[in-house]
Amino acid sequence: MFYPQFNQEFRQMLATMEDKKVVVLGHLRPDGDCVGSQIAFCRCLLAMEIEAVCINPDPIPRILRSFLGGTPFYLPHEFSGEGFSAANMDCADKTRIGQGLQARYPEILANIDHHISNPAYGRYNFIDAGSSATAEILAGLFLDCGLPIDEIAAQALYVGIVTDTGQFRFPSTTRQVFEICRLLIERGADPAAAAMELYERESLSKLRLLERFLASLQLVCGGRACIGVIKNGVYQETGADKEDSEGLVDYARSIDGVEIAVLLEERDGAIKGSFRSKDPVHRVDQLARNFNGGGHACAAGFNCRGHLEEFYSNLVEVLQEHFRQAQTSPII
Repeated sequence: MFYPQFNQEFRQMLATMEDKKVVVLGHLRPDGDCVGSQIAFCRCLLAMEIEAVCINPDPIPRILRSFLGGTPFYLPHEFSGEGFSAANMDCADKTRIGQGLQARYPEILANIDHHISNPAYGRYNFIDAGSSATAEILAGLFLDCGLPIDEIAAQALYVGIVTDTGQFRFPSTTRQVFEICRLLIERGADPAAAAMELYERESLSKLRLLERFLASLQLVCGGRACIGVIKNGVYQETGADKEDSEGLVDYARSIDGVEIAVLLEERDGAIKGSFRSKDPVHRVDQLARNFNGGGHACAAGFNCRGHLEEFYSNLVEVLQEHFRQAQTSPII
C-alpha cells in the first residue's frame, strides 16, 4: 500500500461523486504535474461513469498537449456547465485556480496536492508534502484502490512525476517513486515517448529566451544565490511564450556553489518570481512567503506588485538574511 492513511477517505469521496458532475481544476500556467493529474483523475471518473471535465485558467502548454488523449479540457470561457462540483489538482491554495474559477467554484470538494503550504481548504483533502508530485499521490491511490488506469492516464501520471522530480534528480525522488513508475509502465506509460515530447521538441524561440536569461544571471550572497531576470519586452523580442520560461530557473540552480536560484519576470508593474533550492534546509516556500507566495521546500513561487530595480535590492536583502539565519540554525 502506498497511501494507507488516505485510502478509506478516498473511496468515500469517490462514492459521493457517483451522483455528481465533477469539474477537475488546475492552476494558473499549468505544468506537467498539474495537467497529468487532471488527465488521470478525469479519466478515472469517466471510467466510473461519472460526468467529468477539466478546466484550466490558462492554455495547456504546447509540450503537454500530446498527452491529453481526448480528455475533455476547456478554458473558463469555453465551458458554462451548471451544477458541477470542483476537484482541485496540484493547487497549493484556492487562488491558484484564478479569480474567475474561484468565483465560479467557491467550494472545493476534493483537494489533492503535495505542496507543503497547502492549508487543506477542501471538503476532502489528500495532501502529502513528502510526495514528489500530485501525480504520485494520485497514482498511489489508484493502485491502492484498484481503480482503472488506462494507457493515457498511466502516461499522464508518469509525466507528472518525471517533470516534478526533475527527471528523477530532485531530493523528492524515492524508492516509492520508482516503484509507482514501474507499475505505471506496466499499465502503458512509455518513458521514451514522454522524454521525446517533453525534452526533444524545444522551439527556437525558447532557446533565444534561454540565451537572454543566461546573460542576465548574477551571483549574490557570495555566490550562494543566483538571480536571473526576464524583463518587459523580452518575450516579444525573442518570439517566446510565457510558458517557455518553465525550467529556466534550473539553469541558475545548476551552477556549482549556488544553493538558491531565483527567476524574476517583469510584467508591467508586477513581478512573478520562482525560487529553487538544492537542499530542503533552504525552505524557499518560506522565502516566498515574504512576497505573498508559497510552494514546496525546494521549489516555490510568488506574484507581487513592484518595480524590478527596487524589488531586486529587497530580494537580495531577504536572501542575505536567510543565509545569516541558516548559519546558526536550519529553517524548519
